[in-house]
Amino acid sequence: MNLTKEELLDLYNMDLDALLAKAAEYHSNKIEFCSIVNARNGKCSQNCKYCAQSSHYRTEIESYPLVELDVIKQAALESKSNRANRFAIVTSGKTPDEEDFDKVLSMIKELNKIDGIKSCASIGILNEEQAKALADAGLKRFHHNINTSESYYPEVCTTHSWQDRLNTCRLVKKYGMELCCGVILGMGETVEQRVEMAMELAEIHPDSIPINILMPIPQTPFENYHDKIDEENILRTIAVFKIANPDSVVRFCGGRMRLSAENQEKALKTCVEGILIGNYLTTVGKNPEEDIQTVEKSGLEIAV
Repeated sequence: MNLTKEELLDLYNMDLDALLAKAAEYHSNKIEFCSIVNARNGKCSQNCKYCAQSSHYRTEIESYPLVELDVIKQAALESKSNRANRFAIVTSGKTPDEEDFDKVLSMIKELNKIDGIKSCASIGILNEEQAKALADAGLKRFHHNINTSESYYPEVCTTHSWQDRLNTCRLVKKYGMELCCGVILGMGETVEQRVEMAMELAEIHPDSIPINILMPIPQTPFENYHDKIDEENILRTIAVFKIANPDSVVRFCGGRMRLSAENQEKALKTCVEGILIGNYLTTVGKNPEEDIQTVEKSGLEIAV
């Protein structure tokens, strides 16, 4: 949907119930569950100001190397039992190193043997050779966020660029994989920049748009960013994202617990069609059984 910045700003600022009703016009009433495994944690060379895994900050996290295949398979099977139909291998770091990358390719092939699970990966910035190898291994979907608008990106990270992220998104699509690409809200961006994100995503045209809401991590530069976005503006942003990207699955991810149960349910009925279930990377998620109950209580259907 080719809406101008002015048109999207007008939508953003309209009556909230009317805005959510507009977004609901593009809602399928089916909610897709996905899950992840934190396959390698910490010691990242990048200085993303929100991230506990950056080696630039002294956060209280456990760092560990790439886990073994058995851990991946067990986590995938557990996700399937919780009605997830997509499962992602997630690793820290700017880009995969050669040894880990070969192991991840093997893991993807094993995931593809699990009936009812579609393989996903989030392993950093890719070059062309890596993108092709992932596609050849049968990876169904690759996740790589833009995180924020291009205009605000230098305030979030300086060790790589917004364009670096866009280039990876283009490679994913070039080699025929599905693309999961979203944002983190509440990092100090303006309303206009939230609208810019919606427009930038519309140009990228991802299959899935994960919505993360900043959970400030102690010892990171954003540790005191608790009040950069409130619940109403979270709902407004998600609704505008759905309207601007009607063919993409807008997905609740990290930080959704900053919304009340009422507002989470409101979003699920109008503009959100996916949930990352279980725990996330460095923040605690929600019990999958609670998500199943919420979806069913709302009269929605869990996608197969």
